[in-house]
Amino acid sequence: MNDHVRDLASVRDATDRLLTAVATLDNAAVTQPSRLPGWSRGHVLAHLARNADALLNVLEGRPMYASGEARDADIERDAPRPLETQLADLRDSAARFQEAGSVPADWSRTVELRNGVTDSAARVPFRRWIEIELHRVDLGIGYELEDLPEDFVQREVAFLTDRFAGHPGVPSTRVTDGTRAWSTGRDSGGGTEITVTGPAPALLGWLAGRRDGAALLVDGGPLPVLPPL
Repeated sequence: MNDHVRDLASVRDATDRLLTAVATLDNAAVTQPSRLPGWSRGHVLAHLARNADALLNVLEGRPMYASGEARDADIERDAPRPLETQLADLRDSAARFQEAGSVPADWSRTVELRNGVTDSAARVPFRRWIEIELHRVDLGIGYELEDLPEDFVQREVAFLTDRFAGHPGVPSTRVTDGTRAWSTGRDSGGGTEITVTGPAPALLGWLAGRRDGAALLVDGGPLPVLPPL
């Protein structure tokens, strides 16, 4: 069961922490490269603001983005803005998303995201939480995967293993942090299964394409190459 009220509170708290961290930067730091290839920190901040509005669109029954080209153009347009403008946009777009989340609605309804992906409305706040937490890591300003809230890490590992479950390009894989285990990839049909073991943040880094998996233990074959998110 997805608790959208709890997740909206987590989104609000994560956003407040993000704003506090970003406020320590200056205009020059915003123009410097992020950890995402080809993106400055300004690109990441612009994406976070536009993603809040995009998920508001989802909750209100509109297309998430007008088009992929429009999404990319908006990020490029907003990336060079000074820090003060970035912060104001992040704050205002986050407030719009929270306001939309507070409106009484059928949270069990199915909504459509990008590229024909559908999900329950109740999971949209968690998707926003993912954006905030992972992209704060991407900024490269002292926040690492190991700093992520433990409950978030566990849920995101489960979310990503479920995303790759049944994918024909991913071998049958058991993912475990030594306490919990998740299955992903195609059905082994009773054949060989690869086991990937490591701390939950390291597993998340590999699953989310933020780390190469070198710190993980792999048994039964090479570390699977995962599709891009």
